[in-house]
Amino acid sequence: MGVNKWTTAGAVGLTMVALGISPVGAATDEEIDELRERLERTEQRLDATVSMLEAEQGSSTNNVHIGGYGELHYNYLEGDESGEKKREIDFHRFVLFFGYDFSDRIRFKSEVELEHAVAGDGQEGEVELEQAYVEFDLAEHTRVWGGLFLLPVGILNETHEPPTFFGVERNPVEKNIIPTTWWEGGAALNGEFGQGWRYDVALHSGLKTDDFNIRSARQKVSEADADDLAGTARLLWRGLAGLELALTGQYQSDITQGDGPEETAATLVETHAIYQRGPLGLRALYARWDLDGDAAELVGRDVQDGWYIEPSWRFGEQLGVFARYNEWDNAAGDDVDSSYSQVDVGVNYWPHPQVVLKADYQWQDAPEGADGFDGFNLGIGYQF
Repeated sequence: MGVNKWTTAGAVGLTMVALGISPVGAATDEEIDELRERLERTEQRLDATVSMLEAEQGSSTNNVHIGGYGELHYNYLEGDESGEKKREIDFHRFVLFFGYDFSDRIRFKSEVELEHAVAGDGQEGEVELEQAYVEFDLAEHTRVWGGLFLLPVGILNETHEPPTFFGVERNPVEKNIIPTTWWEGGAALNGEFGQGWRYDVALHSGLKTDDFNIRSARQKVSEADADDLAGTARLLWRGLAGLELALTGQYQSDITQGDGPEETAATLVETHAIYQRGPLGLRALYARWDLDGDAAELVGRDVQDGWYIEPSWRFGEQLGVFARYNEWDNAAGDDVDSSYSQVDVGVNYWPHPQVVLKADYQWQDAPEGADGFDGFNLGIGYQF
C-alpha cells in the first residue's frame, strides 16, 4: 500500500515544528523521504535503549536471591521429679534469607530470624540477624568472607533447616555444648582442595561470660565486647559418596573478655561423622570445652562435653524413622554427677522435599535434684 504523501507531509511539518524547524512552502518528496528516514532511525535508537534498560533490569532482578524456613512445635512434656508439665505450642522460628550477586565473584548473603512469633518488651521472642556477610572469590576454589556468619562447627550450626534433620527439636548436645545456633562477626577463608577436602579458617568475635555458661556466653555481635577475639579452624572430608568427616578447633585466650577475676582461656574441639548409604543414615558427634583457670574449675565448668549417635532409616523419599542417644554435661569438671542423657525416637514425613511433618518421643534422665522431662513433640517445618 502506498504512502499518503499529504499525511506524511503533515507529520513531517509537525515534526519540523517540534524540532524547531520552520518549514517554508511545501516540502518536496526528497525532504519528506529524508525526514522519514530520520524518524525511523530515531525510533530504532529508542527501541534499542528500551531493550537495553529492560535487559539491565532483568539482570538485576536475577541477581537477587530470596529464601527462608520456619517451624511450628508442639511439646507435651512432664518432669519426672517435680511433675511440672510443659504443654506448649510455639512458632519457634520464622527465617528469611536475602542475597545479592554484585558480580560473578562478589556476593552478599544474609539471614534474619524471628523467634517465638512476637518480639519486644515483655515478649518471649527475639528478632536476630544471624548472617550478613560479603563473599569474595579469590580463585576457583578459594573464598573469603567478611561480616557476620555462622561458625563452621558441628552438624546443625550451618545447616539447620527443618527438612534436613530428624526430630522436632534440635539435639540437646549441639544446643548446650557447641552451642548451636552460633554466629560471630569477623573474617573467614575457606575453600576446597584434593579429593573431597574442605578447609575453613576464621578470626572473629568471641564469647563473653563470668559464670562460664557456654550457651549464654554468645554475644550475638550486638555491640560485642572485642577485647579478646577467637579463632576457629575446620578440616572436612567428603571424598567418599555419602560420607562426611570433620574436625573443628577453636581457641580464645580469655572467655571473660577481661571482666573476670582472672584470664580464662577456652578451647573447643568438635568432631563428627555423617554417613548415608541408600536408606541407612548415621550421624555421630562429640564436642568438648576445656577452660583454664581456678574460677572455672571452682564451679566444675572447666570441662564441658557431650556426644550423640543417631541411626535412621528412609522408606523411600517421603518417610523416615530415627533413634538418637544424647549425653551432655556442662559441669563435667567436678566430682558431682551433673550429666544429662536423653533418648529420642521418632518419624519424619516429607509430603514435598522442602516440607516436613515430625513426631518424636523423648526420655530424659537428669542429675539428682533436677528434672528430666519425658513426653512427645510434634512439628511442621519448611524451607524454600
